[in-house]
Amino acid sequence: MSSLVQSVDWLAIAPPTLAAVVGLVVLVADLFIGEARKAVLGWVSVAGLAASALLLLPLLDGDRATFCLTGDADACSYVADRFTLVVQLLVLGGALLAALLSVTALKDADKELPEGEYWFLLLSSAAGAALLPASRDLATLIVALEVASLPAFALVGIRRGDRKSSEAALKFFLSSVTATAVSLMGVSFVYATTGTLHLTRIADRIQHVDGQFHTLAQTSVVLTLVGFAFKTAAVPFHFWVPDTYVGAPLPIAAYLSVVGKAVGFSGLILVTVIAFPSYADVWGPALAALAALTMTVGNVGALRQRSTRAYSAVRLLAWSSIGQAGYLLVPIASAAYSKDAQKAIGSTVAYALMYAAVNLGAFAVAALVARTSPLNRISDYRGLYARNPLSALVLGFFLLCLAGLPPGIIGLFAKVTVFSAVVDAGLGWLAVVMAVNVVIALFYYLHWTTLLFRAPEGEPGTHRVPAPLTAAIALTAVLGIALSGAPQLILRFSETGLF
Repeated sequence: MSSLVQSVDWLAIAPPTLAAVVGLVVLVADLFIGEARKAVLGWVSVAGLAASALLLLPLLDGDRATFCLTGDADACSYVADRFTLVVQLLVLGGALLAALLSVTALKDADKELPEGEYWFLLLSSAAGAALLPASRDLATLIVALEVASLPAFALVGIRRGDRKSSEAALKFFLSSVTATAVSLMGVSFVYATTGTLHLTRIADRIQHVDGQFHTLAQTSVVLTLVGFAFKTAAVPFHFWVPDTYVGAPLPIAAYLSVVGKAVGFSGLILVTVIAFPSYADVWGPALAALAALTMTVGNVGALRQRSTRAYSAVRLLAWSSIGQAGYLLVPIASAAYSKDAQKAIGSTVAYALMYAAVNLGAFAVAALVARTSPLNRISDYRGLYARNPLSALVLGFFLLCLAGLPPGIIGLFAKVTVFSAVVDAGLGWLAVVMAVNVVIALFYYLHWTTLLFRAPEGEPGTHRVPAPLTAAIALTAVLGIALSGAPQLILRFSETGLF
């Protein structure tokens, strides 16, 4: 008789586990640390996230799996394979940079933000986000999605007495709960038709459902994708993004723009490519339509931002992130039509790594400008080169990367890999839509870039850049420049696949 007691591979689950444990330690320590020493909590959190990322290194020697079904080693709830490690690196690295931005933001807030709760919520969300790419059953996927999302609601509305922040959190919460409810209905339909929640078993059994359940199976595929589409800010699940980014503390907006998207895209990839490959004729056209709609709405929304409007810089980054989500959806949709789905998925991950580095960098410079211009209008960036030459050069570089123009070589190469994926899949119409949107995006990215180098209005002032903010800007700049110099570091994912 086989034993029902399973051994747990603690090393495999170490990265998300350590982030969660450090979050609990910070929450408890907050009760015993005086107000004058609260800043220590931030540095403990930064160290915890860095240690969590370093724990990925011992996992590079081969795939690991744990929490497997007794008698079936292929049906596991947690798998640390190449795909998992790459997305966990993106998640934990993004959370680390958001934490560095938060150290300065909390200091500038001057006790308006509760530090212990802030760091606990950020670490908890990061732990859930790191768990999701390793999840290989629908129950764990949904739990990880909610563990990543629920603390984020509180972080968006954490400013005390700020009506704008509270309204943003409420809109974010209500729309997310609705999307999750729809996804849970889809998951229940999947279980009703297949009798399992493990992705590999679903892929096998859903091909052989009775004819009378075929429509139910198709419906379950579409409904299950809704929650992940919401997290990616795909249209029409995008309406929460601009107000949420404006209402949230800027480091949290940066966190949501990168880590939130990583959660959504990794969930979409796992559900479509692993669980529902036989229903590619259902999710392929749906994701292709979502990609075209998302990139178009996002770029047009960014194009309509007025330079003098309050928070227009953050709103432009928000609408831009929606447009970038459309580009990220393109290779996933292409996987439904491609003979090599892994290569298409690799293009999405390569693009996501580029986007994460440069978008976090753009938010870091926005956080710097917000210290002297709280309304953070695009017009506030006029003459930034005269006030802070390095920050202006770095922001210009990030914007050119997002636009896909030299010297932002990594942005150009990442877009080429996405184009390659969609052309190989035979989706010529989607390639045309993407090309048009790239041209639209050039206008607002170049407009912002040129403002940086125009003559400033009035006398240019200078201001000191705090060390954590300097570190965040420097790290993203070094990463962006290194990837532009050696794009093969991430573009090889689009050639070799990830599973």
